[in-house]
Amino acid sequence: MESYNNNNSSSISALDAYVSAVMRVVYTKMFLALLVTAATSWFVVSNSAITQMIFSGNFSFFALIIVELGLVIAITSAINKISQTVATLLFYLFAVVNGLTISVIFFAYTLQSIAFTFLIAAGVFAAMSIYGYFTKNDLTKVGTFLYMGVIGLIIAGVVNLFLHNSTLHYVVSFIGVAIFVGITAWDTQKIKRMAAMTPGESVGKLATIGALNLYLDFINLFLYLLRFFGNNRN
Repeated sequence: MESYNNNNSSSISALDAYVSAVMRVVYTKMFLALLVTAATSWFVVSNSAITQMIFSGNFSFFALIIVELGLVIAITSAINKISQTVATLLFYLFAVVNGLTISVIFFAYTLQSIAFTFLIAAGVFAAMSIYGYFTKNDLTKVGTFLYMGVIGLIIAGVVNLFLHNSTLHYVVSFIGVAIFVGITAWDTQKIKRMAAMTPGESVGKLATIGALNLYLDFINLFLYLLRFFGNNRN
C-alpha cells in the first residue's frame, strides 16, 4: 500500500511539473506578443506617415480590424491543420496588426495614464490568472455565462455608437471589466486542464492558442480599465 501511494504521488508530482512547464510556455508567448504589440504601437506613434495612413480615413482602420478578426478565426479554426510554426507566426502577426489598431489610445490618452492603467490591468490579470490556476472550483458554467456576456457587450457597444450615451458607456465599461476579470480565471483553468491532457508533441499548438486567449483577455481588460483611468489629452 505504501509503495502504491508513493508511485501515485510521484505520478501526480510529475503531472504537476509537466502542466507547470506548459503554462510557462503559454505565458512566455503571451508576454512576447504583448511586447510585439507595444513596440508596433510605439512605432506607429513615432512615424507620422504610418499614423496618417492608418487614421486619415475609416477604411484603413476598419480594414485592419477585419484582418485581426480573420487572423483570430484562422488560428482558432485551423490550429489542428497547420504546423506549430505557422500557428506561432500567425499569432505574432496578429499581435502586430493589433498594435497598429491599438496605437489610437496614444492619441486619446496621456502616456502616464496609459502606463498606470497597464500596471493596474497587469495586477488584476495576474491575480485572476493565479486564482484560475489554483482554484478547485469548476469555472466551466461561469465561463459559458461570461462569453454570453461578451456578446451582450458587443451589441451594447454597437448601439452606443449611435446613441453616444455617457451613462451607457460607463455601464458597459464596468460590465466589460467584470466579464474579462472572470474570463481570465476561466481561460487559465481551461488551459491548465488542456495542458494536463496534451501530449508533448502538441504542446506548441496548445501554447499558441492558450497565449492567444489570455492575450485577448488582457488587452480587453486593459482597454475597459482605460475608460476609467485614462486621462484624455487636451
